[in-house]
Amino acid sequence: MKKIYISIIALTLISTAGCKKFLEQAPDQRTQVNTVEKVAELLTSAYPEGNYIAFTETASDNAEDKGPGIGSEGRTVTQPYYWLDNDDDDSDTPTQYWNSCYEAIAAANAALEAIEVNNLGAAALPYKGEALVARAYAHFMLVTLYSKAYDPAGSNDSPGIPYVTVPEKVVSAQYTRGTVASVYASIQKDLLEGLPLIKNTSYKVAKYHFNLGAANAFAARFFLFKKEYDKVIQYASAVSPGNAFATILRPWNTRYNTYTLDEQVINFTQASEPSTLLLIETASSWARTVSPRYGFGQVQNNEMFTPNVTGARWAYKSAYYGVPHYTMLKWNEYFVRTSPNATIGFPYTIVPVLTADEVLLNRAEAYASSGQNTLALADLNTYCSTRILNYNATTHAVTLAKIATFYGIADPKAGLIATILDFKKKEFTQEGLRWFDILRYKLPVQHKVFKVNGSFETITLTADDPRKLFQLPNQVTLSGIAQNPR
Repeated sequence: MKKIYISIIALTLISTAGCKKFLEQAPDQRTQVNTVEKVAELLTSAYPEGNYIAFTETASDNAEDKGPGIGSEGRTVTQPYYWLDNDDDDSDTPTQYWNSCYEAIAAANAALEAIEVNNLGAAALPYKGEALVARAYAHFMLVTLYSKAYDPAGSNDSPGIPYVTVPEKVVSAQYTRGTVASVYASIQKDLLEGLPLIKNTSYKVAKYHFNLGAANAFAARFFLFKKEYDKVIQYASAVSPGNAFATILRPWNTRYNTYTLDEQVINFTQASEPSTLLLIETASSWARTVSPRYGFGQVQNNEMFTPNVTGARWAYKSAYYGVPHYTMLKWNEYFVRTSPNATIGFPYTIVPVLTADEVLLNRAEAYASSGQNTLALADLNTYCSTRILNYNATTHAVTLAKIATFYGIADPKAGLIATILDFKKKEFTQEGLRWFDILRYKLPVQHKVFKVNGSFETITLTADDPRKLFQLPNQVTLSGIAQNPR
């Protein structure tokens, strides 16, 4: 879905036919959003409509080259596999995601301005909280994907991304990127101010908004990047009061194990799933990207279903669209027709961007990183109780001894971290989140590239490779913003 913007970095909400239309007036008429109900409606547009999965997943070590002539080779998956810039603005590209984040930020800023200008009072406070957290989330995703990873031991003075806090009033405003440190400080300010204001009862379908569970999950992820482990534990624990994570994790080895393949695809992105904390509707073809040359293939599928550190195998399911094109059965496309009788329209993919499963593994990492090994193991075993086929708490318990043997790592902390990263790599296959761990731990990535004659070469993305920063759209230079070095 393409959009028309009146500013260089897409801070307005004017869109073409077929897209959502919340504000189609000139910027100086935005005060027409003058009631709590209109603010609530506006905030449905405060979530990035773009999808990052195609480029983060394909750039990671969760993708492989299936060989010449095997599968489609569109730029959407080819460019990120080779870590090449893609300046297309089509769906599922870095440019589209950049634009969609700033469009979401524009909606949040317009809502915050409307609340203040119209003195909407206490009734608007939950929506002020939602706007602040949504603004923080969109900026966090931008700084994560387009800037260097935050380093708690460093100065973090490398270029960040423009942190926009007011509605744009001119056609071509000038911006600066600030620094990673300044962006993180602004994210934290918005997050901590907004989170206490959120009320789940304000929403008709809470999981399409920053409800309390989703806001705490985002806070846990944010502070994991900052390595403030006490805060990770605090916010992760708030997602499941009473530490009842076992009841809200995705039940792969029970209910999901009984599903047909079609039923699994349908249920994975349902708001009724307890594990789902925040769903975002993305204008994306990702659900139909089932047979790319570069992606989840035979090698990845084989690794998924080999025995793990528990001594057993995962209860996940996969299917194939003709070997070696495998899928983890997570994505169900929603096709929106341009009119009731039309044969054309726009594909959408609903994405659970925050889940209880990630939260628990993030807390386990925080425990392990702060030397609380017993609690880290407890979280890992809670997780495995919903993931291992025919799970037996005694036989399949994760222990430090098993970790040392399986991974060949004697140090308990390093072994626990290796286990958690391994679990997350498989859990979030085809969801794009592996890239976040690659960034946080400065992991190198190797991709095999096959030649027509059957030979191959290995290309490497090094720990500090500048190509780990996705490129900003070319047009941002007109707003005074420098692109990432290459």
